[in-house]
Amino acid sequence: MGGTTGEGARQRRRGDTRQRIQDVALGLFAEQGYEKTSLREIAERLDVTKAALYYHFKTKEEIIVSVFEDLTKPIEDLIAWGAGQPHTLETKREILHRYSALLADAAPLFRFMQENQATLRELRIGDAFKERMSGLLGILVDPDASLTDQVRCVSAIVTMHAGMYWTQDLEGDLEDKRRAVLEVAFDMVTQAHRHA
Repeated sequence: MGGTTGEGARQRRRGDTRQRIQDVALGLFAEQGYEKTSLREIAERLDVTKAALYYHFKTKEEIIVSVFEDLTKPIEDLIAWGAGQPHTLETKREILHRYSALLADAAPLFRFMQENQATLRELRIGDAFKERMSGLLGILVDPDASLTDQVRCVSAIVTMHAGMYWTQDLEGDLEDKRRAVLEVAFDMVTQAHRHA
């Protein structure tokens, strides 16, 4: 039994180290840019050897892909939940509300994605993110929606992404800014739903 407890503690410490590496790397990527950040700099900021960093991640791409997978897994869960719900305005509003909370939790990743568009095109996370957004839109957009209403639903998601990024430099409470962006997204989806 003592071995199991020791193994659990080792796994937790390893998980904490992995999380720390992800956090520091994402911070450096945001600060300096993905291309200008080296594994050596990440190791130095962590105050570990490059070999210790290498134990967890062999490349910068492995780090950013792991961050992406960890922080966007809840989006997959949201899509799965939404797919099982009735196609009502209430469901769509709940999807947007939950997605807003997910964006807030993953804000550093989404800022990285906004500021590193060229890098995203080169990494495999760009296509994975597009798939997730398609899944989300598949729930928000009514099957027989007009082109204008499809654009409204797409614009609601784009508004949430752009609003999160743009409002970061505005004065005011973070939660108030999030609610304002969400209200605009609600308006667009509500208008599209009325025409359905």
